[in-house]
Amino acid sequence: RVGFLLNVQSELVEALFKGLRDAGYIEGQNVVVETRFAGNMLDRIDHFANELVALNCNLIFAAGPYAIQALTKATSTIPLVAIDLESDPVANGWAASIARPGGNLTGFFLDLPELGGKQIELLKEALPTLSRVAFLWDSTVGLIQFRATEAVARTAGVASLSLPIQRREDFKDAFDYAASQQAHAVIILSSPLIFGQRSHIAELALNTRLATISLFTLLPRSGGLMGY
Repeated sequence: RVGFLLNVQSELVEALFKGLRDAGYIEGQNVVVETRFAGNMLDRIDHFANELVALNCNLIFAAGPYAIQALTKATSTIPLVAIDLESDPVANGWAASIARPGGNLTGFFLDLPELGGKQIELLKEALPTLSRVAFLWDSTVGLIQFRATEAVARTAGVASLSLPIQRREDFKDAFDYAASQQAHAVIILSSPLIFGQRSHIAELALNTRLATISLFTLLPRSGGLMGY
């Protein structure tokens, strides 16, 4: 019995379950899958986490910082496998160290300032006159990621503009502000909220004539300029 606490249904979720089947785990034959999508119901994410724990899952997969936080509060015994592209698991208290995490959590965490440097490099190739770049970031989970990428921009000699968001309604104001401040491009940092709004972001970028680059190749597939 495997639990999944996810953000929204997407191509990545479909690929995750396809990978499970490819590994020989067929629902209804040799595995029971319990899935909960938090989506915009973050006020209920603790409830979903407790539900999965109460079902006595052998293992629970957590996608994103909200799910991880809820599950680490809900259980210290069920193994948790996580993917999180925003957080430092040690700084958040989820792991004792990278080498010896201890506890019941393992998984894949991404915190690479080098990515920000490469994204700025690619934007400069597309826009040779690039001198001012904006950063769209989720202030509820993305501070470490924002600071690292902003530092890379300074090193690259590019002026930066902060566009913090916390809810869907913030995106339009953020892009309008970037355009009014004459930003040349927007680096889209990662969060579950931002990922879920990628089509909306692409539409706003088009309307404001701002080039975008994102960690996710799904952004250009949704209408943005580049993904790396």
